[in-house]
Amino acid sequence: MNFIGKAFNELQTGDSFGQTLTIENAHISQACGLFGDFNPLHSDEVFCANSRFGKRILHGPMTGAFMSASIGMYFYGTAVAYLEHNCNFVAPVFAGDTLTVTWSVEQKLPKPKVNGGIAVLQGICVNQRGAIVANAAGKIMLINRQAKDR
Repeated sequence: MNFIGKAFNELQTGDSFGQTLTIENAHISQACGLFGDFNPLHSDEVFCANSRFGKRILHGPMTGAFMSASIGMYFYGTAVAYLEHNCNFVAPVFAGDTLTVTWSVEQKLPKPKVNGGIAVLQGICVNQRGAIVANAAGKIMLINRQAKDR
């Protein structure tokens, strides 16, 4: 079997990874339908023009989903389960914002019974101005890569 993503035995504490995405109006509208949350802060531009934000904002869980997506891609083919995701939403995200998430491996917890272990991760998400919009912690169970798979 050929794996693309990093395996547990290939990770080092301090390794980092991430990705970038520009938020579009479509992301905000799709999140309304996806979450069933049509709060006017997400769905009504006229209402938002008079709000503290001045325009529609992205749902916080959508920012969290973007953050966790980079984990799924980095560990593609080696993940057993994404065990935990705790996210704090620090600032609003608007259409036109370019978000960059960076995760770092904080700790490795070997789990011989699963032929791998748990990676403890810390993540930060910033916009194009470098302002933090969210931070997160996560845990993912990974398998080891066997010599025959390399």
